[in-house]
Amino acid sequence: MINKILIANRGEIALRIIRACKEMGIKTVAVYSEADELSLHTRFADEAVCIGPPLSSKSYLNIPSIISAAELTNSDAIHPGYGFLSENSEFANICIENNITFIGPDSKTIDLMGDKSQARKTVEALGLSIIPGSKDIIQNIEECKEVARNIGYPVMIKASSGGGGKGMRIVKKEDELESSLSSAQAEAKASFNDNRVYLEKFIEEPRHIEIQIISDSHGNTISLGERECSIQRRNQKIIEEAPSVVVNEELRAKMSDSAIKIAKSVNYLGVGTVEFLLDKYNNFYFMEMNTRVQVEHPVTELISGVDIIKTQIRCHDNFMLPNWMHKLKPRGHSIECRINAEDPYKDFMPSPGKILSLHLPSGMGVRTDTHIYVDYEIPPYYDSMICKLIVHAANRKEAIKKMRSALDEFVIEGVKTIIPYQKFILDNERFIEGNFSTNFLNELNTIEE
Repeated sequence: MINKILIANRGEIALRIIRACKEMGIKTVAVYSEADELSLHTRFADEAVCIGPPLSSKSYLNIPSIISAAELTNSDAIHPGYGFLSENSEFANICIENNITFIGPDSKTIDLMGDKSQARKTVEALGLSIIPGSKDIIQNIEECKEVARNIGYPVMIKASSGGGGKGMRIVKKEDELESSLSSAQAEAKASFNDNRVYLEKFIEEPRHIEIQIISDSHGNTISLGERECSIQRRNQKIIEEAPSVVVNEELRAKMSDSAIKIAKSVNYLGVGTVEFLLDKYNNFYFMEMNTRVQVEHPVTELISGVDIIKTQIRCHDNFMLPNWMHKLKPRGHSIECRINAEDPYKDFMPSPGKILSLHLPSGMGVRTDTHIYVDYEIPPYYDSMICKLIVHAANRKEAIKKMRSALDEFVIEGVKTIIPYQKFILDNERFIEGNFSTNFLNELNTIEE
């Protein structure tokens, strides 16, 4: 039985896990870098341990320090959240070797699905559709050119490890290929310490649809339906919603069945997400599987009534998914806006600094997941997301209105945020009509002051 969880993360996701644990009667341990000493997760956890200086490589990615903190505090389990070590198979394995439950799939599953090239092979062997591309890791520019010629331009270079849009480049013609390959490899190396990349056909005007799955230790896997994640800037999601306006019950069932089949084929345990690209003819192709909780999990929670973090923890503590979870259908509509500390009028330049004034929106159907407060100093070392604003309403039209109103109510002074850009998107007729693809933001005019 899990009695104490160390949270190997920071910010809003650390707080989200702490809340879930408190409701479950589980003690929590926060770890923090020197830059996060005054962050809220250190205050609300039962214990807090400093694990290093501000740089992630010396703190939140420092496996020995995190394991030492877990042993020092007698933690039964470690929850990695998302990002950092959440998809690091070495970390998962070391946890098990030290008799600490890793709240995530085992290291073999992480390796299999985390290596995007291997994941493609696994899914193709199941008879499911994958995006045309290289069979293995690209070894050199000549091989890259040959694959690109065979599948046809445009193509996408993608990092084999990690996610979050890092190590990805769209290439429209051959003379751009070599420089794009080099820059993608360099970014992948810097982000994931792994410069391996592979090549895929770039499907034009697709929608990015992901399926939330949960697997227990008794052989049960369920789908909580889809999320629409097509509103992306530079391959980074900034608005997510559930359900998708273009997915009907028949398509939802097909995509869910495929996601469940993939999860079962790798003996998945816990919470995960299978991501697909959906073309304009409703053909869907496997893209990747994220072996962790997603940033955007709250929209699924609000339309399903399932606490995904609690369920994730329970699945690693011999929990059996109840029958009612197998029969869920989406209720209403939910939208999430990621609030980043960036200046949308200056090419989204990061805006760290002290928060001088803050008012968070509230009301029926409005949720804010955040770790910020007045006088909080946003550090320059980490991801710029400082809040997730989530709304739930009876339908998509009402959800858009509720989100627009909530963004108007959101007041933050001292730093710049992308709230004006979120409003700009929500006011766009194509967005309101649900007529968009992953290229939507590239086609919008630049926001003006």
